[in-house]
Amino acid sequence: MKLLMRLVVNAVALAVAAWLLKGIAFSGSSTTSKVITLVVVAAIFGLVNAVIKPLATILSLPFIVLTLGLLIFVINALMLLLTSWISDGLNVPFTVDGFGTALIGALIITVVSWLMNVVLPDKLETD
Repeated sequence: MKLLMRLVVNAVALAVAAWLLKGIAFSGSSTTSKVITLVVVAAIFGLVNAVIKPLATILSLPFIVLTLGLLIFVINALMLLLTSWISDGLNVPFTVDGFGTALIGALIITVVSWLMNVVLPDKLETD
C-alpha cells in the first residue's frame, strides 16, 4: 500500500509540475493514456530516486555540506532530467526542456510531494 501511495504522490507531483511549467510535458491521445503515461513516469522517477539519488547524494556529501544543502536541489533536478532521458529511451512521451526547467520542476515536485505527505500521513505509514 505504501508503494502504491508513493506512486500516486509522484504522479500527482509530476502532473502539477507539467501543468505549471511549459518545459515539462507529457502527452497521450486520451485522458486514460495521459494517466498511464504519468504512472509510468512516476514509476521511473521513483526508481531513479530509490537507486541513483542515494549514490549521488553520498558521493556529493562534502559539497552538500559546503553549500548548506542547496546542492540537493541540483541533484533533484538531475534526477528529473535522468527520468526524462530514460522515458525517452523507453518511448514514453515525457520531456523536460533543460536544466533550468528541471530545477524549478524539482522544486515544485518536492513541495507538492511534501504537501501530499502532510495531508495523507496515515495512508503512507500503515505498512
